[in-house]
Amino acid sequence: MKEILVTYFSAEGTTKRKAEEIAEILNADIVEIAPLVKYTSEDLNWRNRLSRSSIEMQDERCRPQIKKINLQISDYKTVLIGYPIWWGVEPREVDTFLDTYDLSKCKIVLFATSGGSPINESVKHIKTSYPSLNIVSSYLANFNLDKKEIEDLFK
Repeated sequence: MKEILVTYFSAEGTTKRKAEEIAEILNADIVEIAPLVKYTSEDLNWRNRLSRSSIEMQDERCRPQIKKINLQISDYKTVLIGYPIWWGVEPREVDTFLDTYDLSKCKIVLFATSGGSPINESVKHIKTSYPSLNIVSSYLANFNLDKKEIEDLFK
């Protein structure tokens, strides 16, 4: 069994940069949760109630298509899932990922980036929506990453 996989969804690159830093610190494999249709800046305009992201986030059942990930995720002991916080929770692409791949035998570590929201509500939302997941810790990765803090996520 492989040790650690870092997965992430990033619409604007912020979460991607943090995921890359974390993967480097942990010497982990990394893979993107990529939307089938890339977001434009208009899609991400959260002030516009008719923007793509606003419409998706208003519908709890929305599951945007994501690109297939070509590796056996269940081969990993621990999977980190990174995402920006949208409307207090994870973007729907993360839900698509969680619906698509069997992570029931993995330890899960959540990490997020945010313009001001804490990670707590998104963690609670994922735990409620996916009660079979073994979520062992979470981390708000907004600032300079501390190697010791990242390594401590696994204690």
